[in-house]
Amino acid sequence: MRSRYTAFKLSLAKYIIQTTHIENPDYTQNIKLWEKDILQFSNNFTFIKLNILEFIDGENTAYVTFRATIELNNQDSSFTEKSTFKKLNNRWLYHSGIQL
Repeated sequence: MRSRYTAFKLSLAKYIIQTTHIENPDYTQNIKLWEKDILQFSNNFTFIKLNILEFIDGENTAYVTFRATIELNNQDSSFTEKSTFKKLNNRWLYHSGIQL
């Protein structure tokens, strides 16, 4: 989770794509469009802080609840999410998330 937050902060769209599970609703074969969308999000927001609130480890599925402190045009856009990560080919990938 921390690495994906950092990737958004640093506008590393390729890393976000590489660490997203194929079952994720945002997953698309149109990598150029997806990368453009990620960069637009990353470049428009200011990423201030990430707090991990809970981590539940499992053999093939793990859950991370976090609070991302971010801003858009100096306005608070922070959110809390419970993320699901699934292991695929021995790699943990972001599967989905529910905003709390």
